[in-house]
Amino acid sequence: MKKNKIITKLNIIILSLALILGLSSCTFGSKQAVTKNGFFLDTIVTITLYEDDSKEYINKCFEIGKKYEDLLSKTREGSDVYKINNANGQFVEVAPDTAYLIEQGKYYGDLSNGSFDISIGRLTTLWDFQNRTSAPSTEEINSALGFNYKNIEIDGNKVRLLTDKEQIDLGGIAKGFIADKMKEYLASQGVTEGVINLGGNIVCLDKKDGKDNYKIGIQKPFSTSGEVMDTISTSNKSIVTSGDYQRYFEENGRIYHHILNTTTGYPIDNDLDSVTIINSSSTAGDALSTIAFTYGLDKGLEFIESQKDTEAIFITKDGLVHKTSGLSNDK
Repeated sequence: MKKNKIITKLNIIILSLALILGLSSCTFGSKQAVTKNGFFLDTIVTITLYEDDSKEYINKCFEIGKKYEDLLSKTREGSDVYKINNANGQFVEVAPDTAYLIEQGKYYGDLSNGSFDISIGRLTTLWDFQNRTSAPSTEEINSALGFNYKNIEIDGNKVRLLTDKEQIDLGGIAKGFIADKMKEYLASQGVTEGVINLGGNIVCLDKKDGKDNYKIGIQKPFSTSGEVMDTISTSNKSIVTSGDYQRYFEENGRIYHHILNTTTGYPIDNDLDSVTIINSSSTAGDALSTIAFTYGLDKGLEFIESQKDTEAIFITKDGLVHKTSGLSNDK
């Protein structure tokens, strides 16, 4: 029996907001909450703000998302990443933000000793978790291996691939980067209260009415009813989850999920169902959640404890919740 399941990071329950396309508003505390939902980056996007001109600011955030999708998508013809991947090893001049994010991807490659590798594009294309219902053959997987992010050369705003094994895929870091860019824009406009949710890459702005944190629920992996395993009360933080239940298919009783081992080419097989990162940067949270998941519980906990101003919640396959030392039991 084959089943295909694609569930984005939207599986994190956020403020119990209904997913309704378009703009809506409701009273939240002493202020009017305005919410807009849409779809880009292959996921549902929800933004809620508490400002008089919220509609204008939210629409601008969606424009920012579209701008960066056009730059960073590996499948969108004409994007910076598409041009690099199809330049046959020649330098391609890209936007400064594209070069910066690729550099960040290489940084997290170094930090993880290659467990996080943005040159994985041939392998992610092969697995194609949006359409596949069966695993690729061993021969196909082996043919997609041999990539190394160190073979991405950056010279100012010019980027090239040094061998034909590499194809850039920024899917493990781009949504976090875009969420941070939206937050940066809102801060420049003096907008301080609200929540950005890019398919579960959640950014909480400052406290509602200057006093109330946002309550974020962490979903029980594979739950179809939105059951919550734990909650976080926070503000001015990013919350990002990586899990084996977000994009996967099932074949002959085995689950194949989208977090891939960069050495074997197969999905990571360890004791974890999910890792949630809490810190100030959604870009970092995106990469760190993937790295910690690839490491498994013990090494992942040790790794996150070594990261400044970063906490994590790990959910293991036995249904237990494990937290880093900076998170008390009531958070």
